[in-house]
Amino acid sequence: MLDNRLKMCAEMVSGKGIACDIGTDHAYLAAELIQSGKCEKVIASDIKVGPLGAAQRTVEKYNITDKVEIVRSDGLENIPLDGVSDIVIAGMGGETIVEILHKCDKLAESEIRLILQPMTKSEVLRKWLYDSNFAITEEKIVEDGEKLYVVMCAEWSGQFQRLTETEALMGFFSNDDPLAKKYRSNEVSRLRKVSTALEKGGMRVESVHFSALAYKLENGIDKVKIDDIYNYLNEVYPVDVQEKWDNSGMLVENYDMECSKILLALDITIPSIYEAECKGAELMISHHPVIFNPLKKITRKSPVFRLIYSDIAAICMHTNLDIAKGGTNGVILKKLSEHYEFENEPEFFEDCGNGGNLGWICELKEQIDVGKFGLLLKDIFNCQHIRMNRYGHHKIKRFAFCSGSGGSMLDLAISKKCDAFITGDVKHDVWIDANNRHITLFDCGHFSTENIVLDEIRCVIEEKFPQLEIIVGETSLDPVVYL
Repeated sequence: MLDNRLKMCAEMVSGKGIACDIGTDHAYLAAELIQSGKCEKVIASDIKVGPLGAAQRTVEKYNITDKVEIVRSDGLENIPLDGVSDIVIAGMGGETIVEILHKCDKLAESEIRLILQPMTKSEVLRKWLYDSNFAITEEKIVEDGEKLYVVMCAEWSGQFQRLTETEALMGFFSNDDPLAKKYRSNEVSRLRKVSTALEKGGMRVESVHFSALAYKLENGIDKVKIDDIYNYLNEVYPVDVQEKWDNSGMLVENYDMECSKILLALDITIPSIYEAECKGAELMISHHPVIFNPLKKITRKSPVFRLIYSDIAAICMHTNLDIAKGGTNGVILKKLSEHYEFENEPEFFEDCGNGGNLGWICELKEQIDVGKFGLLLKDIFNCQHIRMNRYGHHKIKRFAFCSGSGGSMLDLAISKKCDAFITGDVKHDVWIDANNRHITLFDCGHFSTENIVLDEIRCVIEEKFPQLEIIVGETSLDPVVYL
């Protein structure tokens, strides 16, 4: 009656109470659970009338109408969970399963087992389960014809473990399971194909990331000495070019001075350290220094205290990252060049010597309307809003930009005959000055003009150390919200 994937789902059902089959289709699973004696009662549900009719015919055929309750329900919406020990959701995409589970608050802190069989996006489902404080207690691969299917059992754990991208892809299969090895091999091939396609499309950063994921899925995550990572980053973004007032470098060490997982963030904050703890990162790399001014004391609420307490090291790359070729401003230049053709080669905005610079000046081949240009910047920097002065140019051809807080550089932009200047953290008097001197000024936010460099840092590290898990922090968020 059952195909191999549904047989595995039936095997994972505990039989300790009522089982629910969500999206039952023909109620074959429900009939199997009753006829085998594993369950005394099953709830079979579907959102569509057609499958419910087929389910009704099945239970009538096997004379089990008194033991199978057929319910029309959108996911778990109309399912009474009293006495339920197992919920089976099979034959749907992983994202659809997540949507169903997310809508049911009663699952939190319950003892209900979730038997899940995603047809696609298994990694999305795994990540959601751990983000929601569930844990996968069993996971197997089932072969049916030429296809492989994932079946997993998850239970509420209350633990604050969070999966990295590689862990979510890898799954929780037995190491000696030949089908699991076949499944992972297929995933490696898929990831490499994606990487190749991205490379052909000119998406280097994304291509390198998928290639590194494939490497880790095939070879596993491995440790690297933190000094080796720091020395390599120092070659790419030399610390000695930082501004005199800055404090970039290795600011906090961990005990072993090794790591297998790195969390990247614009700022090292208590939430970002918590994320690093949950994902098992032994090193954090940030743009803004976690130690900037001299510390007279370290309190328990201090990020420095939390790093030391959690044995997490910290490397901070601030103005050296802004100045270095391919750093923060280099990423902005690349993104702009993907949208516009330039009249000439971009030139340094502020020359810092030794081949380094803060910002760039670009000249477009054709003028562009200021409003259209502003919308593009909003898209590039992924920011909620952009501030623009009232009395600037209506058309833009030559413009300068500098990431972070560059309002003090407005005079330089004017002296270099720019129609517009792009930066963040602009003060009131600078807005007035821009209006008086008729230059268009865009404030795209300190956070937004710098956070975009994190993907580039991940790419740089993954090219050299594909065995490391590099996590772009989900908690690397704009510190303010906009009402």
